[in-house]
Amino acid sequence: MTAIKDGAAAVTGAASGIGRALAIELAARGCDLALADRDEAGLQAVAAEITATTRNNMQRNNTTRNKVTVHRLDVADAGAIGAFAQEACAAHPALNILINNAGVALFGQFHEIDQAEMEWLFAINFWGVVHGARAFLPYLSRQREAHIVNLSSIFGIVAPPGQSAYSAAKFAVRGFSESLRHELEAAQSNVRLSVVHPGGIATSIARNARMGRGVTDNARRVEAIERFEQLAKTTPRDAALRIIRGIERNEPRILIGNDARFMDLLQRILPATYWRVMAKRLAKALKEK
Repeated sequence: MTAIKDGAAAVTGAASGIGRALAIELAARGCDLALADRDEAGLQAVAAEITATTRNNMQRNNTTRNKVTVHRLDVADAGAIGAFAQEACAAHPALNILINNAGVALFGQFHEIDQAEMEWLFAINFWGVVHGARAFLPYLSRQREAHIVNLSSIFGIVAPPGQSAYSAAKFAVRGFSESLRHELEAAQSNVRLSVVHPGGIATSIARNARMGRGVTDNARRVEAIERFEQLAKTTPRDAALRIIRGIERNEPRILIGNDARFMDLLQRILPATYWRVMAKRLAKALKEK
């Protein structure tokens, strides 16, 4: 089992959402942190919250303070991730966990998004994961036990209409992660790997989504955000706790939420026609709100 207490984790996309929740929950378990995001103010706020919490815990329980470093990072930049890996591992010699969490969303059907927009999303959601794994693997391999966590999505298992770019990238994360895990296992590596498939998580990803240049009806965007927020039932903290349990248990695939578990099962039963069933269930669920 990869040690969390007295270990250290590098977390991308740590300024908000699941990344922020992971940082807080890992720190509560005695894990040092190298937190990365493009949002410097958000990173500083998370670090300050962790510092204040651990200071109070030290006073009550005589525990040690978490070491937290913050790093401004664009995961689409391979060179920047390489520098982040060097800095993080120099600051945290015990670093044994990498969580490739950073991600973005893009609203619009395939004909409404152009190639540049699709490449922008892939650079972050897919290549950011690949860059992170490539940069950190040499360091992780030196630890007695280590773990990589790659964030895919339930949309890396099912592919709804209007998510051609996002699903393509998240399916790619899934395929890359599974193949890399098999390679690590065959090599009897000390590095374990989990791929995470969250369902609807109550984060700001939908509100922060970019609009495809071909999307001219803003009412569709508003409706999509409202639908997401009505159906996103899992909190970031619950998602973080599930991921941490998956690390502790060395789970190769981590499904988060009843919706993710249902869609995964439905896709297995109806691999070519699952969306007909899902569309009816979603319409019914939204009517009941």
